[in-house]
Amino acid sequence: MSAPELVTLTIDGRELQVPKGLGLVEAALHAGIEIPVFCYEPRLGPPVGACRMCLVEVDGMPKLQAGCTMTAQDGMKVRTAQTSPKAAEGQDATLEFILVNHPLDCPVCDKGGECPLQDLTFRWGPGNTRMEFAKRTFEKPIPVSPTIALDRERCILCYRCTRFSESVAEDNQLVAQNRGASSVIATFEDRPYRAPFSGNVIELCPVGALTSTQYRFEARPWEIQNVPTVCGLCPVGCNVTATTREGKVKRMLSRNHPEVDEGWLCDKGRFAFTHLYARDRIADPLRRRRTSGLEEISWDEAIDEAERLLRESGGRIVTALSGSETVEQAYALGKLLRSGLGAHSAVMPEETSPALDAFRLPLSAIRDAELVVVLGDEPVAERAPVVDLWLKAAHRAGAEVHYAGDAHESCRRLAGADDELGGRLRESERAILIWSGDEGAGGAHLAALARELGFAGKAGSGAFHLPRTANGRGVADAWACSDDGESDSPEQIGLLIVSGDEAAADPNVRALAERAERVLVTSMFQSLAAGWADLVLPGTSYLERDGTYVNLEGRLQRLRRCVIPPAPDELAWISKLAERFGVEVAPYTSAVFTELSERIYDGLPFGEVGEQAQLRTRSEAPAADLPDPPAAPKGKGLRLIRYRALFSGPAVERVPELQFQRPVPEVELSPEDAKKRKVLDGMPVLVKHVDVTKPLRARVNPSLRPGIARIADEHAAELGSLVEVEVGP
Repeated sequence: MSAPELVTLTIDGRELQVPKGLGLVEAALHAGIEIPVFCYEPRLGPPVGACRMCLVEVDGMPKLQAGCTMTAQDGMKVRTAQTSPKAAEGQDATLEFILVNHPLDCPVCDKGGECPLQDLTFRWGPGNTRMEFAKRTFEKPIPVSPTIALDRERCILCYRCTRFSESVAEDNQLVAQNRGASSVIATFEDRPYRAPFSGNVIELCPVGALTSTQYRFEARPWEIQNVPTVCGLCPVGCNVTATTREGKVKRMLSRNHPEVDEGWLCDKGRFAFTHLYARDRIADPLRRRRTSGLEEISWDEAIDEAERLLRESGGRIVTALSGSETVEQAYALGKLLRSGLGAHSAVMPEETSPALDAFRLPLSAIRDAELVVVLGDEPVAERAPVVDLWLKAAHRAGAEVHYAGDAHESCRRLAGADDELGGRLRESERAILIWSGDEGAGGAHLAALARELGFAGKAGSGAFHLPRTANGRGVADAWACSDDGESDSPEQIGLLIVSGDEAAADPNVRALAERAERVLVTSMFQSLAAGWADLVLPGTSYLERDGTYVNLEGRLQRLRRCVIPPAPDELAWISKLAERFGVEVAPYTSAVFTELSERIYDGLPFGEVGEQAQLRTRSEAPAADLPDPPAAPKGKGLRLIRYRALFSGPAVERVPELQFQRPVPEVELSPEDAKKRKVLDGMPVLVKHVDVTKPLRARVNPSLRPGIARIADEHAAELGSLVEVEVGP
């Protein structure tokens, strides 16, 4: 890539060279000069110059100019309010105008103490007011949604929120109504702002007009601590900051990692933290009574009971992993069970493939691609929401984005020598493949296709497999390196160990439990394990752990404990239990990581997994042929595509504010299939499979391919792989 053309300009008497076309606000920062802004936010697209706070004087122009809308040009001479009385007067007038009706409620405003309007008023404002009349007031707060409250009298109409809705999330649900002095921010017909990324407008708002209903009146900036960590609720691994007060998490903020999330955070990651304080949270171990029900026992009794269950199992142990464990927890548990008891059998949360390491790229490469192909019928936004934002950014940047449908079939077709799209993927230097389909050897299929298309030799081309779990790859690697023994599933399960809430909520794991003689469950919530577990040990959340996760890029990232859990960390009791079997497992995360790092991370020190972790370089992977795709279901009807909705699972179920985001009971159909069945959008329909009938509502989705019906898991219970849809009551 050629070096950018440089231009020379002068700002406040300082001459500097910057790339041609660089925004004037950024150019000034190169010289250490601040141009104050409200509406300007480079992640939102081209600047709009709405607030006029950035007024500057430019030689040769008779009037003050909005600095954010200007770009660096050769010979340009600019004076900011620091050296230009004219620009200073303009900024004073702008702030005076903004504050005409702005309420002086800083002591009770949630933005108080961390508010750009406060800061810029103190630094750049006139210092007094000429206004003696009563300020305008509105009804407050207005519920934009169950998670967002709007105080309209604070709004300065910077349009950051509406620009995010229109140009980044592309949901177009937040708009500016009316004109002039009557302009207000609102949703269409006052409907709730129901979109996966709606909470980002809270952070974007520079004045506290949009606030979180969860955080409202909960804390002040001088009472809180901010802990940098990583979200553990999906495989993206967005970088976040947890705000805590008096030992409790009070809010989640995004923490911009430009290669992973660009500072955006989905509503699940932002608002689901209150599952930590659910009513059925387990704080003490529970043991099944001889009669019925569970009873609380001490930790000493729990360790004794766990030892007894392990010894009596005779090595016939199966472990069901959630994919939400830290790398260190999975390694420690594997070392105890595999080295100490010879129990090699495990049910992994999903298939992973190290062959993808040869095509590793940061997620930001999606935005910079010229051709992107998404394989599979499951919605990208439901599996890895920030990836969907990167896809939208790619499309806005001019990339071609193709949704290829059936992942296995498309994989075979693209690998063919005569396929047009496959040929273009071979020719492109910046092509991206994304697998968002069912889990049948998806990673291996994708890696084989990428190699067939010649991606290994192209630094700008890569492949991403979207897992269902937050740390599925890290858990699989850690479990595999905990012992060299081969997996050998016992015919009879003496003891089933269920690790984590996701596994405890999985119907397939419940089916295994029915075959097991005894069941030991690690879970945060009593209702998940009551009725089928013999021993329940309290689990912890990602916000209560220290350790590491591996995201869908293959990036090893650091989790930091934000608050102390109500029960000991999993490493603590695994270490205690390991002692009784003569296995050495340290109770400290750093010590466990040091041991496993020698095996799988080239001896990387724990302290070097920094706050913004680097993506490891590509590694060589052995060549592999395309695996055979799974057999297609036989029979008539539409093929049912199930997907796990983003707003589902044990955490979301315990957050009242997120219930409006959960998937509605509907079936998605292509326009062709809807027309064939005389189904209109929103019409009640019956979805049938053999003797099972589900009444749902139809949604005609133009982007869905013919021949399939798509339903969220929680509304697809008891339905088989082939269904028929007909108009119903």
